[in-house]
Amino acid sequence: MSLPIEDYALIGDLHSAALVGTDGSIDWLCLPRFDSEACFAGLLGEDRHGHWRIGPADGGGRVRRRYLPDSLVLETEFTVDSGRARLVDCMPPRHGDPVLVRMVEGLSGQVDLRMTLAASFEYGSAQPRIQRYAGAHRIVAGSQALWLFGPVHVRRKQGVATAEFSVSEGARIPFALVWRNSRESAPDPPLVSAVIDRTARWWRDWVAGLTCASEWREAVIRSLITIKALTYAPTGGAVAAPTTSLPQQASGYRNWDYRYCWLRDAAATTGALLRSGALAEAAELLEWMTHAVAGPPGGVQDLYGVGGERRLPEIELDWLPGYDGARPVRIGNAATAEPPLDAFGEVLTARLAVRMAGLPGSGNPWDADELLDLLESRWREPDAGIWEVRGPPRQFVHSKIMVWAAADAAVKMIERFGDPGPAGRWRRLRAEVKADVLDRGYDSDAAAFVQAYERAGTDASLLRMGLRGFLPPGDERLRSTASAVARDLDRGGVLLRHGQDPADSVDGMPPGDGGHLPATFWLAQCLAAMGRPQDARHVFARLLELRNDVGLLSEEYDPLRRRLAGNYPLNASHVALADTAAALDAAAERAPVPAVTREG
Repeated sequence: MSLPIEDYALIGDLHSAALVGTDGSIDWLCLPRFDSEACFAGLLGEDRHGHWRIGPADGGGRVRRRYLPDSLVLETEFTVDSGRARLVDCMPPRHGDPVLVRMVEGLSGQVDLRMTLAASFEYGSAQPRIQRYAGAHRIVAGSQALWLFGPVHVRRKQGVATAEFSVSEGARIPFALVWRNSRESAPDPPLVSAVIDRTARWWRDWVAGLTCASEWREAVIRSLITIKALTYAPTGGAVAAPTTSLPQQASGYRNWDYRYCWLRDAAATTGALLRSGALAEAAELLEWMTHAVAGPPGGVQDLYGVGGERRLPEIELDWLPGYDGARPVRIGNAATAEPPLDAFGEVLTARLAVRMAGLPGSGNPWDADELLDLLESRWREPDAGIWEVRGPPRQFVHSKIMVWAAADAAVKMIERFGDPGPAGRWRRLRAEVKADVLDRGYDSDAAAFVQAYERAGTDASLLRMGLRGFLPPGDERLRSTASAVARDLDRGGVLLRHGQDPADSVDGMPPGDGGHLPATFWLAQCLAAMGRPQDARHVFARLLELRNDVGLLSEEYDPLRRRLAGNYPLNASHVALADTAAALDAAAERAPVPAVTREG
């Protein structure tokens, strides 16, 4: 059985990423890309489905770990009765073959260790053959090969490589794993110490170029490093998470593949990068967005592959038992099936933000008249909404707000940058959508905006109304909506995405969703903007406590089991953390919000 999600740390090379457990086991790694087939898939099954473990031979002892400051180099320290040893793990930013290095260092006494490498290609379905070759071990199946380098004696049996060795104080034992196509010749053995030093220096140099004077610098920098690590360097696209099928509920059915790039995540990430001074990354991400969505606006999707791929068919892997027994295990994502209304607002607001930051930005990916024709004809129609529900389409209020955001961004780019386009029609669309939402989307009896025109009840996405500028922070309806969301959706200090009514399932799934961490960060941001900084700080402090020992967050938190849940680490959670810190910093500098208003 896999470790709790929070027991894993992340390492990566800006093309892919691995999860390393507190037991020294790498249980998840896809090569050569984030969305490639996994060669270590033990996270979603058993050891035989792929892992690489280095740890104390008896499996006992105490564990302490950390990242080297301002880096993605992981140190795991094992303490046993006979001594202490350190395991250093990293993947250098890639300039050639994918490489993963591990260094064992003796700190005191003598520690007996065991290494087990069970690569199993194609998501744990293809057992490899291991051959001794040119001073290394070649692990091959089909088109893929891994090359294992290390100074210890390795035994081979049924596709598994094992070794037992000891390390004393001052000793260092290096290991390296290199991925290549199976038809290629042996790679040169990596110089592990040099790779570790170079990787740590690369990350420190990158962090040094950031702007972060926040009270919460440590948490923000760790989140920015995580965001960067989830970026696919060749295109600038940012994956939602490096994992698939980590369940949102224990042994549940809500298991999705997040190794793709969502437009709404990309837009939010762009804003966080701009605020932190990572201007090149923000510009590259916008460039990825505009290339991905280019073409007729009617063909836009919620998500794309890291290279901008559109076809992401959803398939179930029936040979994997799933994390903690949660099935099915899915690869691909069928959320692409429904054209989203909110996507246009995400792309246009990101484009506006980049240009407002003084960057040139990308060209408009759509013909202005064609886009406006589509929005004018479709904004009154139901859709799947921000949560990409698999139940019936609805008239989600958040979707209408994002159409308003698209029109608002278009107007501002015409006014401020002289973009071509029918400004009058954009202004008219903006006014019509806003009037409709204020008329049909607000429940006067409940004193709150509703999830959808045909469905009363709260939804955490409504918190984005103020964050998007649809209403000013002092508007009484926005304030009362935030209070209703905080009251009705709270589960142990974290917010559900929406209410769960077994008689009317919004998302077409059985009830059992956990607390959604990005949405809870949105609440803190709203409270800060509304002039309630102490309440905002309280929510933020609670969320910071939910990070694991190396500062990582998943998508959700299960308050009953007190465990992180969902795919991990989640880009959106770390973007929301950085955004919340910025909101709290801004709240501390400005005057109190004016008296409550009501904007028509």
